[in-house]
Amino acid sequence: MIRTLLKWTLRIFIAFVAISLLWVFALKWINPGTTLLMKSRQGDGTIIEKEWVSIENISQSMQLAVICGEDQRFCFHSGFDFEAIKKAAEHNKAGGKLRGASTISQQTAKNVFLWEGRSWLRKGLEAWFTVLIEFIWGKKRIMEVYLNVIETGDGTFGVEAAAKKYYRTTAARLSGQQAAYIAGLLPCPRKCGLYSSFTAQRAQIIYYAMTRYGLKLEYLQ
Repeated sequence: MIRTLLKWTLRIFIAFVAISLLWVFALKWINPGTTLLMKSRQGDGTIIEKEWVSIENISQSMQLAVICGEDQRFCFHSGFDFEAIKKAAEHNKAGGKLRGASTISQQTAKNVFLWEGRSWLRKGLEAWFTVLIEFIWGKKRIMEVYLNVIETGDGTFGVEAAAKKYYRTTAARLSGQQAAYIAGLLPCPRKCGLYSSFTAQRAQIIYYAMTRYGLKLEYLQ
């Protein structure tokens, strides 16, 4: 009985690894048409606005803005920012508003492959897919997918749809300040919106970082 159970457990594990590897390899070249989060929003009756654009058609200001706002070590870590995780753990232990430490890679893995919610299973799968996309996709593809699937408003996904909705322009033509505002609303895209005080405050910090920190988009070289 135990040997049979172990045998089937091993088979299921091998199948999961094989399927997840094939899935990630496929999406290195095939753009994901939708995500579980998009389907969830559609299930609530929300009309989805999205338009895929290549990373060559997304301004470097927009790319730099999300790095400054979401993950300043994106170009240097291997999927996990352990320094940020340590600081977040210390902050949360001290009390107050909970602080996360998810990298852009982790957020991409979650948005593309997983469902909403909090559980140890989902976090474990998020870590697994983060490792895979870092190894198989690389930073440039991760950034491209992230900027196309991230929620940027109520029913709005991706920076191209956001650029057209908020500024009547394209992602390729976003200015530094416009990009900072879009990056500023990412933690609260539905409830806060682009014109909230929350977004404005974050946008100022992000724009300052963009102009002073001198971060380079090394993955584009």
